Amino acid sequence: MTVTKNTAVTTTNGRSFPPTFLFGAATAAYQIEGAAHEDGRTDSIWDAFSRVPGAVLRGENGENACDHYHRYRGDVALMKDLGLQTYRFSTSWSRVQPDGGPVNPQGIDFYSRLVDELLEANIKPWLTLYHWDLPQALEEKGGWTSRDTAARFRDYALHVHDALGDRVGVWTTLNEPWCSSFLSYTGGNHAPGRQSPREGLAAAHHLLLGHGLAVEALRERNSGLELGITLNLTVAKPVDPARAGDVDAARRIDGQFNRVFLDPIFRGAYPEDLLADVAEFGLTDFIEEGDLAQISQPIDSLGVNYYHGELVSDRPAEHPLHGDAPTDRATRSPFPAAEGVFFHPQGLPLTAMEWEVQPDGLRELLVRVNSEYAAPAGTSLYITENGAAFDDAVAPDGSVPDAPRTEFLNAHLGAVLDAIDEGVEVKGYFYWSLLDNYEWAWGYEKRFGIVRVDYETQERTVKDSGLAYAEIIRNRALSAPGGRDVLRQIE
Repeated sequence: MTVTKNTAVTTTNGRSFPPTFLFGAATAAYQIEGAAHEDGRTDSIWDAFSRVPGAVLRGENGENACDHYHRYRGDVALMKDLGLQTYRFSTSWSRVQPDGGPVNPQGIDFYSRLVDELLEANIKPWLTLYHWDLPQALEEKGGWTSRDTAARFRDYALHVHDALGDRVGVWTTLNEPWCSSFLSYTGGNHAPGRQSPREGLAAAHHLLLGHGLAVEALRERNSGLELGITLNLTVAKPVDPARAGDVDAARRIDGQFNRVFLDPIFRGAYPEDLLADVAEFGLTDFIEEGDLAQISQPIDSLGVNYYHGELVSDRPAEHPLHGDAPTDRATRSPFPAAEGVFFHPQGLPLTAMEWEVQPDGLRELLVRVNSEYAAPAGTSLYITENGAAFDDAVAPDGSVPDAPRTEFLNAHLGAVLDAIDEGVEVKGYFYWSLLDNYEWAWGYEKRFGIVRVDYETQERTVKDSGLAYAEIIRNRALSAPGGRDVLRQIE
């Protein structure tokens, strides 16, 4: 598909990006690949979870998804037409090592062909090793609650490097370990659907340990690799900054969302207040001598995933926010020790996920993470996910008008420029997502893509937001006012 210039989008405010700033888009293996049981691939925890009655909306699964496994060449051509400079994708552990066993030549060959296609299109491959698709056979041996999984992850990382290390220079170990620990082992909202605060903490620690083991092993293989991790982070603020209960609620969410990962990675220790908060669930039981030194291996880049902030209190909101889970299954809070914390609406526009649109939160988050963690460690910052689901539809002329997503994109890119203006060296931005795709427990209900996918025909249509993004990349400047100063109301 050829992307033609969108003449309706023009540069109006002159805010330009640094010459070396990278523009990209991101996806995840299980969400787009399909071919879930082809060429040797076996069940991941998401294949198994989607078969649990009520776990996923309408019982949908990633068996076909966007059929990227068969259509990757066309998808790369589409990326090239959009002008993407880099593409963040994940490798499927279940495809590379079915059941966690020997390397599957057909599975790893798919990623080799994808990387070659990207390089031919002059698009930088950005590889994520783990985006939540643990082989189900390893889950049945304990999953991330088992220390052995961390060592297996290191071995998996080296297997992928054996095949792709000569052509891929940027490696992300984990995507959003908060989701693959607390949302998955404590909240039960994501695969494998367990509901235990203790198991969520065990999973979080072992994920971090696996990250540290993989970083060490990959750096021993090639000291020139750019190695990092991607964290989903938030800005937690008290409803009343003068009220002790609200301030403590914000502290707890910050501890169990942000600092539980940032502090071990950058400071080699869990925060003392977090350890006190979760003491009854025994996080320290899983920490062995040398673990925190292993976890705090120096990293070259930190990926920041940001979607919205939080306004919190120890008192319930009159009209609480919704949108956390689409299912009828009984779920608990994904925070191990956040009983009595309530999330309040801020009166901001909402996406189709009922997430508030808060671009200035991204600026604030970048300034904080840079000053407290990244800059002292000499670690580069990238926005590795930022995007929004809206209920867009195909117009009679075949186009996909999605002005709210274009507004979201411009506002958040403006927030990135605001952070850069404050001295934060942000080196790149990946929109989530390139394609509409399988949105985990929401099935195919929510559409995040700048490219629409017709799941019946697999036809791709670039949305107006995709055309706008292409124009931004072409001009290396915003196409409309954005950032903290301007955010038009999104209906």
